[in-house]
Order: sequence, then structure tokens, then C-alpha cells
Amino acid sequence: MSTPTLPSFFSMYQQLIAQPSISSIDPKWDHSNQKVVNLLAEWLEILGFECEINELQSQPGKFNLLARRGDGSGGLLLSGHTDTVPYDASRWNFDPFKLTEQDNRWYGLGSIDMKGFFAFVIQALSELDAAQQNKPVMILATADEETTMDGAREVSRFANLKPDYCVIGEPTDMRPVYAHKGHMSEVIRITGRSGHSSDPELGINAIELMHEVISALMKLKEEFKHKYSDSSFSVPHPTMNFGHIHGGDNANRICGCCELHLDIRPLPGLSVDELYVHLHQATENIQARYPGSIELISLHHPIPAFQQSTDSALVQLAEKISKTQAQAVNYCTEAPFLQELGCETLVMGPGSIRQAHQPDEYLLTESIKPTQEKLKSLLKSYCFSG
Repeated sequence: MSTPTLPSFFSMYQQLIAQPSISSIDPKWDHSNQKVVNLLAEWLEILGFECEINELQSQPGKFNLLARRGDGSGGLLLSGHTDTVPYDASRWNFDPFKLTEQDNRWYGLGSIDMKGFFAFVIQALSELDAAQQNKPVMILATADEETTMDGAREVSRFANLKPDYCVIGEPTDMRPVYAHKGHMSEVIRITGRSGHSSDPELGINAIELMHEVISALMKLKEEFKHKYSDSSFSVPHPTMNFGHIHGGDNANRICGCCELHLDIRPLPGLSVDELYVHLHQATENIQARYPGSIELISLHHPIPAFQQSTDSALVQLAEKISKTQAQAVNYCTEAPFLQELGCETLVMGPGSIRQAHQPDEYLLTESIKPTQEKLKSLLKSYCFSG
């Protein structure tokens, strides 16, 4: 029986892109990531890794993979998510599930956000001498980053997962990211009392109450700008976006219910609990006048902000390898959950964030070799001798 061999880098990329692994709160779009996880386990086992696959307790049919090679404690964890966002077929010029090479680009859904990262890692490992490895190397592949981040929330289920360092391969053009904002998606639901529009006293108009709530939240937005600021971020204050509103059903009926969907992005140092206090305080006068009229509902569990000290060994090494200064970004990743493992953590991976969640997502082929060299330098610095 012949010994299994790794596919080529292009073939690994091809096979990962070909397996749909969309995560979505809409069941019509949502896929299991099991086939992607199984592919990664198959390839990593060829390289001598021991693989453990856990089905999520919170979402049956979704899976996390942890692959380990090497004895002892500490070492380096390279982490990524196996899911992608949904796609709009009408806006794609290529098949999202077929890796297409054209104009020095590799097109495909997940080419940089972020299934392709695993092909980079496996290829880099295949080019290093396993006999020279002197610290553990771990590869983590999570589920559902693009929706709930439930995969990252369940990594503590893997026994003895205590790396010294963790690098999350989100697309940063291989520039290290040491901090990012958090993310909260909240619903404010106003419940009034419907009635005939000819007599406003017959009801409580939820749209009118929502007008008061929005006015209070606009003041809170301004307070955020003055109370919290970090010049490391291109948008240096917490943001609040009014993304969706709906209320009422007819012009001649007093509106009985109105909903507003908010997106809030807190800075490091502004906790989720503190934000909820701000939201409740902003609306407490309205709540006092109309008890039980205002309900705050989370669309998903909040994602805290993330920050790693810029003088940490990992950030300094990443800056040296990438020849770029570490940065803070406005989007969020799984970093705050993996940092809870007790390791130095940063975000750095192939491809540009400008391509993430876009039609015709692509990887520039000219970036492949430099990225491989940087990943090998990172691995050699922490886990290999010679």
C-alpha cells in the first residue's frame, strides 16, 4: 500500500474552495463545514499531526479541528476559520466554488477569507524538516466565525490547549494586527399600543417612542466620541450604526411595535457590560414613563474588543518578519476568544481585507512566495532549530 502524499499547493487551494462551507443565520444558506475539516485532517495527518475533531455543542453539524505535532508545553498555534460568508451569484464573474486563475489572481470564495490560509500553513510546514521541530505546532480550524463565532467560543473543550503564541491568519496582507474593535448587534424593540389613528389617546405610538430613543442614542454616539478615543484606530472612537428600522403596518393605525437594529463597535477598554449600562441609561427616562415598553435583544452574542501589547515578543517578531509596523483595525476576529487561552495573540495572514466579503474574492499570485517565506520564518523562530 502506497504512502499518501500531500497534494500540490494549488490542488489544496482548489479542493478547499470546492467545498461549500457558508455559515449564515438563514438556514437556506447555511452549510456544515465537516468536509473542509476532514480535508485538513487528512493532509495534516500526512505531515504527522494528531487530529482531534469536536462537534460544536451549540451547533450540531458544525465542527472544530485541532491538529498537534510535537511534545511538551507551549509552542505556536496557527488558527483560522473554515466558513465563508454567503455570495451573490449575480455579482460574481466566476464560479465561487471553482478556483480560477486569471490575470495573476486566484479567484474563489474563501480564497483569502480564509480557507486559503490553511493551504499556506500546510505548504509551509511541508517545506520544513519535522526532525528539527523542538516545540509543539498546533493548527486550529474553527466553525462559524462569520456568524456566531461559536467555534472560537468552544476551543476550551480541547484538552491542554495552552500555546505560548497564537497567530490568526485573517487577511491582513501579512501585516500584524495587535488590536481590533469588538462587535455588538442589538435590537431595540418598542412595544406600544395600537389603535385607531383618529384618536391618538387610544394608543401608544411605538414610532413616536422610537423617535425619542433614537434622539437619546444620537446623544450617546456623541458622548462616545468625547469619552473614548484611541488614535491607533483609523476611526478612533466607538461607533454606532442604525442599520435597520421597521414599524407599523398602515397609515390610519397607531403603530403598536417598532424595531431598530444597531451595530456597535467598542474600543479595547470599553467592556460589553459597560456598553449595556450606557444603552440602558440612555433610555431609562422613556422606560420610566412607559414601563415595559423598551426591550433590548442581542442578535448574536457580543464579541469583545481585542488588544495585545505592542511590546510583546510575538508582535515584535511579527513586525521584524513582515517588515511592517503592527496596526489596529476596525473589524473584529476570533482573537479575544483565543487570547483567553493565556497566549500572546495577534492577527496576520495572506490576502487583503479589502477583498473579504466581496464578489470575485481573490488572492494575488505575486504574494504567494513572500507569504510562504514569512510563515516559515514564524514557524522556525518558535518551533524549529537549525
